[in-house]
Amino acid sequence: MSKKSKTSEATLATQLAAGTQKHFASIAALMFAGGTSTPSQVVAQLVLLATLRSDAEAAKANVKVKLAAEKAQAPALHDLLIAYVAFVRATFSSASVLADFGLAPRKAATPLTVEQQAAAKAKRAATRKARGTMGKKEKLAVKGDVTGVAITPITAPAAQPAPAAATSSATAPSHSAS
Repeated sequence: MSKKSKTSEATLATQLAAGTQKHFASIAALMFAGGTSTPSQVVAQLVLLATLRSDAEAAKANVKVKLAAEKAQAPALHDLLIAYVAFVRATFSSASVLADFGLAPRKAATPLTVEQQAAAKAKRAATRKARGTMGKKEKLAVKGDVTGVAITPITAPAAQPAPAAATSSATAPSHSAS
């Protein structure tokens, strides 16, 4: 059932309990669902159903509040936890003392074999070559191969003069610089 139908069922159970107390209080036994029950037994079961639903709703609301509080406070507390673990590890190196804090000692680095060292060196060299990375001295050895610079002037195309300006420039004396 959905939440709404469970809530409406609990409301119905409360109303049925009230109606049973009002209309069946003087009857000794009720026969339904293949059995016999007293009105007080039926009322107790109906009240239990309504109480369970209200308790479940209250618990859900409480869980939502607790989850919201955890979500708000957990990041800062997680950072504190990580920092404190680092502090404890830096303070103590004994396995028994670390065990008192619930921490396992760090594993010692396993030394590489000669073959593994050679393979790692070859991989590093191949990676540097593929990426084109160089050290400081290699970078200093790289020089540009520019031998000279040719400057080519860029001129804008002449604008077409207005017709009135063209006639006045034709009558004007020309000056030559030759």
